[in-house]
Amino acid sequence: MHHIAIIEDEKSIADTLTYALQIEGYTSTWFHLAEEALASLEKTPADLVILDVGLPDINGFETCRRLRRFSDVPVLFLTARGDEVDRIVGLEIGADDYVVKPFSPREIAARVRAILKRVSPSRATTTEQPSATGQFQIDAVRYAISYCGTALSLTRHEFLLLQHLLLQPGWVYTREQLLNATGVAADVGYERNVDSHIKSLRNKLRQIAPDAEPIQTHRGFGYSYNPERS
Repeated sequence: MHHIAIIEDEKSIADTLTYALQIEGYTSTWFHLAEEALASLEKTPADLVILDVGLPDINGFETCRRLRRFSDVPVLFLTARGDEVDRIVGLEIGADDYVVKPFSPREIAARVRAILKRVSPSRATTTEQPSATGQFQIDAVRYAISYCGTALSLTRHEFLLLQHLLLQPGWVYTREQLLNATGVAADVGYERNVDSHIKSLRNKLRQIAPDAEPIQTHRGFGYSYNPERS
């Protein structure tokens, strides 16, 4: 299961990208600022980065240069600029592709898929194999998750939310990020629905392992998955 980092200051565009990537089976994390994204990516690598050139704190070209100091992660530039010079600069500093706005979300998803296939062809033979973390077993092909050897009965949103947490152990996700992971735009005001999904998930997990507490609450921030508590 590939994880994509989206570095884009326009929330509407980030939401569109998040949904398009989710349809393709990818998880994603959105960053509004480059500094925040670089700090996170240095600690928790992604499989690919979608990077807007026109960011408010650091422009995309400089962000890519700094990213290349510690990572060779594939980068797809996203920009309103269409000049050939900009495209050449982006590719020369380490970008893998370059898309000019306005764009089709399906085109972005297709380009992401092509880049990932190109840089890690061996993943194509292993993506259908279930992955494991702690006491959880994830089968992304069948949209199924098992806990302590027992299959969980999950709604679509519960599956997507739990899967998102499991793929990044220890990472604290905000309600907005978790809502985006389920394919619902956070600006529609449903952030508190995440609390209901978390409560339902915890009840289902406690029916299997009453003393475990794999989903952690971080008051004022959000939720994370702790494999040591599972």
